[in-house]
Amino acid sequence: MEKLATTFTGLKFVNPFVLASAPPTESKKKILRAFEAGWGGVVTKTIGLHPVENVAGPKTIFQRVSTEKPYISRMKRSDTVSHSSWNWELISDQPLELWLPDLEEIKNTYPDRMLIASIMAGAGNNEEMDNWANLAKACVSVGCDALELNMSCPHMDRKDMGANIANDEDIIRSILRAVTSAVDVPIWVKLTPSTSTLVDAAGAAYDAGAASISLCNTFPSLPLMDPETMKFEVEVDGLVTSGGLGGLAILHQALQRVCDISKAYPDKAISGIGGIRGFREAFNFIANGAGNLQICTAAMEEKGSGGGTARELILSYDNEATKISLSNSFSCVG
Repeated sequence: MEKLATTFTGLKFVNPFVLASAPPTESKKKILRAFEAGWGGVVTKTIGLHPVENVAGPKTIFQRVSTEKPYISRMKRSDTVSHSSWNWELISDQPLELWLPDLEEIKNTYPDRMLIASIMAGAGNNEEMDNWANLAKACVSVGCDALELNMSCPHMDRKDMGANIANDEDIIRSILRAVTSAVDVPIWVKLTPSTSTLVDAAGAAYDAGAASISLCNTFPSLPLMDPETMKFEVEVDGLVTSGGLGGLAILHQALQRVCDISKAYPDKAISGIGGIRGFREAFNFIANGAGNLQICTAAMEEKGSGGGTARELILSYDNEATKISLSNSFSCVG
């Protein structure tokens, strides 16, 4: 895989394909399997300090479409293809003290793979800024190569977390100051795509020391209701709330946002996320300014850690990239 090696935010990846922060990266076992399968890097499921209670039952569903039945369905049949994923996952419910020895073991087992810890705390007071700093120091102390700051989750259980804070440039700067003063590793910032001030938010993050912006996380959305049963496809005791839409359904929107950031800050790094399944999608993210690629839904549909997706991406990229000069300078249009 040497010819697929790439340097991104000063880190050398054996290939540019990274398993995004999600259920496939929620445990030591899954991350070790991901690296064994060939992923160049992994972003852990988001680690926090506040108590987390994930809902019972399924937290992610996969929507499919068919030419025979022109509507979205969860049914996986031979005549259907993937359309999107929908989830209301919260962050990891595994406490930091259990994550730390796991992270250390993972890094010792795969020293050539990039291990990025996704972290999250709140905002609005000095205690929360200290939480960001303490999370950062703890993860870096056991070998994490970089950090991804989660300012993008569209359905957090607190108003001072996730996507709720990514519209406030002062908060973004404060968090970056707290983290960059605590550790000396590349800091990626995962911003919500659901804002009209995304370019300004990215600029604030870059100015405050972010090495990269990660785009896009899922978009706020509601699950479908079955007209026959009058029940939502995902619910808890008959109740439902907003979740996040991802997968192929957000590909074009993700590319637009990556392009917007790339045009505004052409010398800055971007980690592209949103609908990547194969070379075609990967190529488009690179063409629009991404230097690193994160994959989630395609891997989750496989179950486990997306080993088949990783192998297919590596093989197709290896074959197709030789036909196209990916070193050319691309520019976004519009």
